[in-house]
Amino acid sequence: MGIDINHKHDRKVHRTEPVSQNVYIRLLVKLYRFLARRTNGKFNQVILKRLFMSRQNRPAVSLARVARQMKAKSREGKTVVIVGTVTDDKRIFEVPKVKVCALRFTEGARTRIMKAGGSCITFEQLAVEAPLGQNTVILQGRRTARETNSHFGAPGLPNSHAKPFVREKSRNHEMARGRRKTCGYKK
Repeated sequence: MGIDINHKHDRKVHRTEPVSQNVYIRLLVKLYRFLARRTNGKFNQVILKRLFMSRQNRPAVSLARVARQMKAKSREGKTVVIVGTVTDDKRIFEVPKVKVCALRFTEGARTRIMKAGGSCITFEQLAVEAPLGQNTVILQGRRTARETNSHFGAPGLPNSHAKPFVREKSRNHEMARGRRKTCGYKK
């Protein structure tokens, strides 16, 4: 008699290709799959893995984040690599001169980078310039910045900062039992 194996955990949940049918992303995957296989560095493997990711896991990066991360002396003159979108940020006035490689740029971001004397390049151009990721800095946006994330958890529990799904904060909205001494108890 053999052992009856439980097969419900067999599925491996990591992407081996993008779900997106975007032709541009699929062509980049072909290119970086080749580079990841034929070169020994981790750089191309990281880029390939990020090209597979969903849009939620490829959050946008603002110019302010790029400027802040590139302040360090050691990062001067390096190419910023972002597998995602670069967006404009009105809160900063001076954009440093940087070379940025990204999947896409918003119109405002592209204009400001060019005006500062920097350049915006694509991943194909990066593959020619730095096939091993020489002189590059990979950046990512904050995945937890989504509004949805503020609702994760159980609102109302002690030490939980989860945001409740209520229309407004007033006496009539989640401010009764358990919230006031006069209504049952106050925790």
